[in-house]
Amino acid sequence: MRGFKSRFFVLAVLLMLFAVESAATERLSVAVSVANIRSGPGTTHDVLWQVQKYYPLQILKKIGTWYDFKDFEGDEGWIHESLVNTVPTVITIKENCNVRSGPGTQYDVVFRVGRGIPFRVTGQKDKWLQIKHADGDSGWIYKTLVW
Repeated sequence: MRGFKSRFFVLAVLLMLFAVESAATERLSVAVSVANIRSGPGTTHDVLWQVQKYYPLQILKKIGTWYDFKDFEGDEGWIHESLVNTVPTVITIKENCNVRSGPGTQYDVVFRVGRGIPFRVTGQKDKWLQIKHADGDSGWIYKTLVW
């Protein structure tokens, strides 16, 4: 019986580690037009900053209905689960990013964006992502320009 208990304990620890690892690699995105980012898990905590729809979040852990996350700049904050979803999104990490009419440099530039602009990913071809902004603007961007 003693061996059974220690094997059960080891299995339980491994399952907990796997669950923590899974949550740590989860990527979510903001689902509402504007969301408050807080200093802790609850509405009594200070609002640190606000983010726009499609803002991508790298989940670190979850406590109750709140997610602790890291963003593309390495900043950490808390967001309520009702404000996020699993829609694939990216955010620009360079200044003056060309968004093109098709997946390649031979296509026209339809608009340019600066650093920190979030987009929904609607398609992919090789190293090009088809993207759409919350305001409806869409096009293609090269993968190395986004997080």
